[in-house]
Amino acid sequence: MRSAYDLTSPSYDESLTLVTRGTPMGELLRRYWHPVGLVEDATQTPRQIRVLGEDLILFRDHAGRPGLLHPRCAHRGASLLYGRTEERGIRCCYHGWLFDVDGNCLEQPCEPNGGGRACAKVQQPAYPVEELYGLIFAYLGPLDRKPVLPRYNVLEELGPGEFIEADDTSIGSGGPVIVPCNWLQHYENVMDPFHVPILHGSFSGVQFNERMGLMPKVRFEESPRGIQSTQIRDLGEGKVHRRITEAVLPTIRAVASPRATVDGPCSLLGWVLPIDDTSFRIYSAGRVTQAGTLRTIRSHFNGKLWQELTEAEHRDFPGDYEAQVSQGPITLHSEEHLVSSDRGIGMLRRLYREQVKRVAEGGDPIGTAFADEAGLVALAAGTEVVADAAHG
Repeated sequence: MRSAYDLTSPSYDESLTLVTRGTPMGELLRRYWHPVGLVEDATQTPRQIRVLGEDLILFRDHAGRPGLLHPRCAHRGASLLYGRTEERGIRCCYHGWLFDVDGNCLEQPCEPNGGGRACAKVQQPAYPVEELYGLIFAYLGPLDRKPVLPRYNVLEELGPGEFIEADDTSIGSGGPVIVPCNWLQHYENVMDPFHVPILHGSFSGVQFNERMGLMPKVRFEESPRGIQSTQIRDLGEGKVHRRITEAVLPTIRAVASPRATVDGPCSLLGWVLPIDDTSFRIYSAGRVTQAGTLRTIRSHFNGKLWQELTEAEHRDFPGDYEAQVSQGPITLHSEEHLVSSDRGIGMLRRLYREQVKRVAEGGDPIGTAFADEAGLVALAAGTEVVADAAHG
């Protein structure tokens, strides 16, 4: 017997979990584009958001251009949250300085000639933004290493009647929109297929379809994009269910719906956005044929949505949220005992460490492409039923 009294001070791996500027993972994450809102979140009313531990102001000028600026006005520090959007940008409420979406100072009304040449000497800190798949993406890294915003085959190759729908309700989190724990203890769950038949297939009832309750045989491997798992479930009568799930760096979940009864390529991507070290949310984009479809695919527990459960039902029917948030704000890696079924998690952590090192040494991380080499990113994620001898 080991007495709890003898426990040493626990710790977590800061190099993998912390996301603020200057930290190893924070610098790696800043080499990629991240969704920071739905397209409709950028309006003529300034909105404060928090991304990778930074407070920022998202807005859209009257010409329709989105902008993402540091909140403190470069003049005297008043927050641009209280600014007014105009045709050419956003104007500070304090002394009326006007900044465009790139942070260029255009006017200083209290100065002679509106500031004149003095305006050109002032730059409001800003980040590049682009709109794609109904989402607003931002790049928070060094401008000289800015990659092209990736496009993905599963969201580009649309079938008849299909269109792309974006969602901000954190599909896949198993809980509320804002999840109060470190992003990594959720994201590495993508490479943990063995929890599915336990947590989702028996412990809390059958939350997905019946075949997802079968214990799979799993192969983990690296891809040019991250880590992927191939899960094989024996259906009997010479057939198996083959399911491929991908963790695409930096934080993309390429996971086919576990409730779907029709097989095919993954139709939904989720971006796990670290808000700060101890909270995250998920933005999603998927192919649909009917508006509002994405919001109907959230997990049910005891026949209810997560937010409808009583406190007792949360205890009796736990899901991903309960399993991950209960680990604490940042899980204590020193107290883990990883085993063979955790191989995918180990591979993902090792890949992150390799990319952190690559960035620290002046290189570019995997999955980043630049203008002369950018192309459509082809994902393997999806499901199919095949003959037993053919699953490979």
